[in-house]
Amino acid sequence: MAQYIMMYLGGNPPSTPKEGMKHFSEYQKWLSSLGDAVVSPANPFRDTHTVRPDGTAIAESTTSMSGFSIIEATSIEEALKHAKTCPFLDIGGTLEVSELVKMPT
Repeated sequence: MAQYIMMYLGGNPPSTPKEGMKHFSEYQKWLSSLGDAVVSPANPFRDTHTVRPDGTAIAESTTSMSGFSIIEATSIEEALKHAKTCPFLDIGGTLEVSELVKMPT
């Protein structure tokens, strides 16, 4: 089976700790519903820096990506079906889904 990366973009952060716990609970249920398809469930980003072509690094992000998950699926259509049920969409976020290409070693 192929592996697909789901990149989390944007989204509205919870306004209260209770709202955050509710969303996290929904996210955990969604991950559980995917079963063995989940390869790497939740990989949030923190302290993102941008490295420019001249090698300088700045302590700010130039992307709205906040994290990613990796799943296995038989096709991009199946991966998209899983993505369409992700609760990240319920908080105004979007998902980009791409097949991971295995490079020869």
